[in-house]
Amino acid sequence: MKTYRLARVAEAVREVASETILFELRDPRVKLVTVTRAEVSGDLQHAKVYVSIMGTDKQQQLTLRGLRHAAGFIQSKLARRLQTRFTPTLHFVLDKGVKNSIEMTRLINQALAESAPPARPTENPPAFTSSEGVGEDDADAP
Repeated sequence: MKTYRLARVAEAVREVASETILFELRDPRVKLVTVTRAEVSGDLQHAKVYVSIMGTDKQQQLTLRGLRHAAGFIQSKLARRLQTRFTPTLHFVLDKGVKNSIEMTRLINQALAESAPPARPTENPPAFTSSEGVGEDDADAP
């Protein structure tokens, strides 16, 4: 199948899944979810929806269980949008990319802080008094 068609279908899956999760899903287990990307198989039978979930591991597993439970509802919304012979079966996968990038940024900042030389305090910084430079031109005025 043409790759641009697969890309278009994957983008439609991502859009419909994210809009449905954000605006129409009423499951209290599903919260703090971001749909990062979607991958569609070549025969359009299966789609992996990668989601990033903020929270502890237990909260992530609970949210993922809620998403898997709501997959049929999201798939019905997708069927209305795609208008194809088959609607892909949705599989939700936890995307660790966002969490890994945050951890890498933290490690880089920590390494930079450890390798940076300590800042030297300056001796006797120039003092500014309130009478300097203020009103010198006004003293000659009548």
